[in-house]
Amino acid sequence: MATISEFHGTSSDVPVDVVPADVAAAVRDVVRGLQDAFNAKDALALGECYARNATWTNAMGKRITGREEIVETSRKVFPVLPDQPVRYEVVRMFAIRPEVIAVNVLQTPVSPAGDPVEGAKGAPLYVVSKEADGWKIIAGMNGFVTDPAAG
Repeated sequence: MATISEFHGTSSDVPVDVVPADVAAAVRDVVRGLQDAFNAKDALALGECYARNATWTNAMGKRITGREEIVETSRKVFPVLPDQPVRYEVVRMFAIRPEVIAVNVLQTPVSPAGDPVEGAKGAPLYVVSKEADGWKIIAGMNGFVTDPAAG
């Protein structure tokens, strides 16, 4: 079993199932793309991170199905969100199958310079799959971090 530091460039020694380096890099790219799209409030770019038939459940329990609905919902939500950048940190990934990877992420509010600031943290789980059009999120759910020690 490998550690997060071997795949994610962190100093944590939390064990993870082995994910080949090229797959781990592709999955991190999806998470980075999602972070960048969210911070830019770019609904189309955010939608491109998801498979056409993806399902997403937000932190309030609302289920959204399909890339088009994810884009439309994002277009409605982005204007009312605070102008607060967020960092998405991969904290664990493991292979469900060789081309289906589960990814735990920690969402942390940050300053424009990238320094952590006070605010609600999220703990989404994404399932990322190799699709015909590349690595995409096929399912996901977000939740709030309620235990400060967990974040």
